[in-house]
Amino acid sequence: MRIALLAIIGLILGALLGAAIGVGAGLIWTAVFNTGSFEGYSGMLVFFTFMPIGALVGGIGGAVVFGRLA
Repeated sequence: MRIALLAIIGLILGALLGAAIGVGAGLIWTAVFNTGSFEGYSGMLVFFTFMPIGALVGGIGGAVVFGRLA
């Protein structure tokens, strides 16, 4: 039970941290590659591509790390 609880906590915290890192990486991507902002393209790229990928990777990584610590 303790392992499952810590894995769920790790999933939530990892997803939040991963989403934040994904947004940061997306903002860096749009600055480096000079992505156009016509009709909000750069914002949609960041929030519909980089943020979900970061949340997914961070959530899985957090769940694994907290599960292993238990």
